[in-house]
Amino acid sequence: MTRVLVTGAGGPAGVAVIRSLLRRPDVTVFAADMDGWASGIYLVPAGQRRLVEPGRSEAFIPGLKTLIADDGIDVVISTVDVELQALAERRDELAPAVLAAPSADTLATALDKLALAERVAPHARVPRTVLAGPDALDVDWEFPVFAKPRSGAGSRGIRVVPDRAALEALPLDENLIVQDLLPGEEYSVDVIADADGRVVAAVPRTRTRVDSGVAIAGRTVIDPELEETAAAVARAIGLVGVANVQLRRDREGRAALLEVNPRFPGALPLTIAAGVDIPSLVVDLFTGRPLPERLDFRELATVRFLEDVILDPAELLVSEHAGHQDETP
Repeated sequence: MTRVLVTGAGGPAGVAVIRSLLRRPDVTVFAADMDGWASGIYLVPAGQRRLVEPGRSEAFIPGLKTLIADDGIDVVISTVDVELQALAERRDELAPAVLAAPSADTLATALDKLALAERVAPHARVPRTVLAGPDALDVDWEFPVFAKPRSGAGSRGIRVVPDRAALEALPLDENLIVQDLLPGEEYSVDVIADADGRVVAAVPRTRTRVDSGVAIAGRTVIDPELEETAAAVARAIGLVGVANVQLRRDREGRAALLEVNPRFPGALPLTIAAGVDIPSLVVDLFTGRPLPERLDFRELATVRFLEDVILDPAELLVSEHAGHQDETP
């Protein structure tokens, strides 16, 4: 029996991973979050519910190591960006447990939008990307363009730059990058690569309705251009494991890189239903089981709804971090 600890149980990605792995009779799932109100914690039996420190806390990794030892954990799956960065740099300290996550280099590249653009540009279409300031002012842009933080998730800090005057007025203390506008439809492509970096599946999804950065309605689409573009991005960053590659069509209708989220996506249930059970594949990958050479998927649509988990109040885990949402994707 493989014992898997899933952190970030309060987010949609954590819930999706937990639900996927609960279907495997050969896996025991432990669910953890820094907040005792995290709904995903209560999808597992009471004896498998855990609290952890925030990912930015110095106590996070020592506390996780204690959980690993006490619970005999074989595999750690984190669904939170800030936890992943800390864990990837110290993954050897988690032994004998294995961190089911891309390498520290892959994570660092994916989370630095300028480094990502530079790494991927020789292999796939990327919008022109430069730092705000002198580098951006030297470019003959077709306005409008986008400015956004070099690091950071979601839409925080993104702004449209309508003309050269606005470009000149961009602040230089926010570590902004400037990119060509990609005006076409946006897609999220869920990608999994095996231990050799070979892409096993790349499943594009539309983002028809989005709430708090998570797609709540959409469909999978069979589109070779989207699939190969996302696979090329994954290969360029040395992906082993799972990532969500976001693409958008440029002014000529061609798929181009928007960004990469090197973790499980919140809209994962659609990809699983379409035929690619990424959480289960990731457990197999990081426990040494071979993956299929290629997995096909089908076109499906999804809409999401709110679901309640009803508990006896005595079951609630008490955490001093309750209500802190800044570290949950």
